[in-house]
Amino acid sequence: MVSNSFVTTHAQSGAKPIFAMDDQFEHRARLEGTWLNIFDVTVPSGGRTPLHRHASPEIFRIIEGRLKIRRMTDQGLEEFEATAGDIVRIDADQAHGYSNPGPETALFSAVIDSEMAEFFEAAASRQTTDRVTVVANSDGATTLAA
Repeated sequence: MVSNSFVTTHAQSGAKPIFAMDDQFEHRARLEGTWLNIFDVTVPSGGRTPLHRHASPEIFRIIEGRLKIRRMTDQGLEEFEATAGDIVRIDADQAHGYSNPGPETALFSAVIDSEMAEFFEAAASRQTTDRVTVVANSDGATTLAA
């Protein structure tokens, strides 16, 4: 049986978009009583995020367009295409990255934990790539490849 449950969220009204690499992140909600946060991520055509890893897991739900997902598994580097409606799980500490090979902008929702949400919000307050890198290093996010 499927239940249509409703959850209380705290919408992030007035939140400024966050830009990392070519992507735009918008904090949409925090689910009350949980560590779950929802961000919408817009990836322009040709945009990409290099392989990286962090202590928190993530779930991506592709809304529009397509993404080429790369993630490390026990069998090595896995690459696949995700399109609208697909859901992708990224485990904690799993190296992963993505790119938009299509001609259209891609949009996905990312469910992340509070620590990652705080990382993005701290990054938004920085003005240069160098400062964002310092924040990333202090939060333990590790870039594995560019």
